[in-house]
Amino acid sequence: MDWKIFATIFASVFIAELGDKTQLATMLFAADKEVSTLTVFFAASLALIVATALGVLAGSVLTSYINEKHLHITAGIGFILIGAYTLYHA
Repeated sequence: MDWKIFATIFASVFIAELGDKTQLATMLFAADKEVSTLTVFFAASLALIVATALGVLAGSVLTSYINEKHLHITAGIGFILIGAYTLYHA
């Protein structure tokens, strides 16, 4: 395993997930005294694992048909457009 790539991916995903709506929803579920925090933890963890698996699968399938450089460019443009839209409506 390439630990440098592992650390880069971990840090990127960790920072991106901090304070997002998924984390806020998970905190709300955990705040309910009638719900086990272990149940919330395992359900949220499994959901993130499944969502990540779908992303990895989609990425590996897309690279079979589309050049990796074009995917990077498309993703970058997409993020710029989302950022511009968010700033415009702020």
